[in-house]
Amino acid sequence: MMIEILLIFPLIASLILFFARSKNLNDYALIIYAILYPFIAICLYLNKTENPSFQNYFMVDQLNILFLLILAIIFTGVAFYNLGFTQASDIDNIQHTHYSIGILLFIFSMTGAILSTNLGLSWVFIEATTLASAYLIYFNKTKHALEAAWKYVFICSIGISLAFVGIILLLIGTESANSLFFSDLYTNAAKLNPFWLKLSFVFILIGIGTKMGLAPVHAWLPDAHSEAPSPISALLSAALLNSAFLVILRVFKLMELTHLDHYARILLISMGILSLFVTAVFVFNINNYKRMLAYSSIENMGIIVIGIAVGGLGVYAAMLHLIGHSLIKASFFLTAGNILKKFETKKISDISGILKVDKTTGWLWILSFIGIAGLPPSPLFLSEFILLKTMLEKNQIIPALIIMLLLTVIIYGIGKSVIKMSFGDIKIPQIEYKSQKINLAMYLPQVALIAGALTLGIYIPPYINQIINNAVLAISSL
Repeated sequence: MMIEILLIFPLIASLILFFARSKNLNDYALIIYAILYPFIAICLYLNKTENPSFQNYFMVDQLNILFLLILAIIFTGVAFYNLGFTQASDIDNIQHTHYSIGILLFIFSMTGAILSTNLGLSWVFIEATTLASAYLIYFNKTKHALEAAWKYVFICSIGISLAFVGIILLLIGTESANSLFFSDLYTNAAKLNPFWLKLSFVFILIGIGTKMGLAPVHAWLPDAHSEAPSPISALLSAALLNSAFLVILRVFKLMELTHLDHYARILLISMGILSLFVTAVFVFNINNYKRMLAYSSIENMGIIVIGIAVGGLGVYAAMLHLIGHSLIKASFFLTAGNILKKFETKKISDISGILKVDKTTGWLWILSFIGIAGLPPSPLFLSEFILLKTMLEKNQIIPALIIMLLLTVIIYGIGKSVIKMSFGDIKIPQIEYKSQKINLAMYLPQVALIAGALTLGIYIPPYINQIINNAVLAISSL
């Protein structure tokens, strides 16, 4: 019954909000769902015997519970930040209602993609995330926001279409094309035609990889993340990309069972390194700090798929990196929203002296950078260290050196901008920034997120370590 609540509540709430059109009711609905969500996610984790829901189409397992818990944490943080964000925004009841409904449907579609036990249904929900979030990207109704939203819909729709072709090819390669349930695919893996499966994986990886933001099919991501409101940017980067990644993992598991994982690993590591390369090239020419964070997301998605491709402890590193990136990037984007509120510009060149304008925002900005750069005590330091160590132990010396070089370039590029923005003299008149008050709700979520992330870099509690290990074993045996 708990899975049903997660999926049905946002649909009923959206219907009520559509007719009520009340700002207070909108806020109440989001907060109630944001409180229910982590509570239910934890109950699902503790209740290992939870029965499948909706005729076995939705279920919690050792792999997707990690993704569900991450989504729960990110959504809760964003929902509470959103209280201050919407109060500070000059929007009417109708726009506020559409925005709140958009978030509810976005969370619903990501939840469906995570809990789905069927590849076809996962595809439907991944497409639904595009439709649910397109309006949210266009929320500010500027020319650039409209361009970003159309680019997002167009490119992701092409990607989803390619993934659909991949699913058709997978069905062609089966002896009995009557089931796309992951359990059935895994059970009958030995009967799959290797040629069609390899071809299918290419289409699914490129198609779903588009939604994950992997290069070279990442073009929508920088625009969408930079033009969307900061709470939506946080959800896009820290939750949506994960949902797409889970679908890729499900299909990768099928490649392992058919002993075609070597082929899949080559594709994954190629796209991963290319994602790092693209970020390293563009990070120095960016004058928009939200766009800079978007490219950082491309980089980190690349690191995660490299971990899966490397295998062994690299898979553990990928799962740890997934958690760390989600927490830190959500904090980074929400803090970017505070900077935009204070300075009313996204241009890096126009901002300096954040610490003098708002010390809390300044320190959150710096700590988020330390976390995303993989500097101690960031959990990304641990994950990247484990990944590179595993690669060297497997004699993958050249790829490891390339990754280290690209990471160094990226850290320098982002760090230069973060330091320039945080320190130095204030460029805007004092009267302007002092008039821009920031609600306490726009600080607390980042404090909790970054504190949790940096704590993981020092000590990983046994229950979190167990969740990670269970996810690793669900993908491949260490």
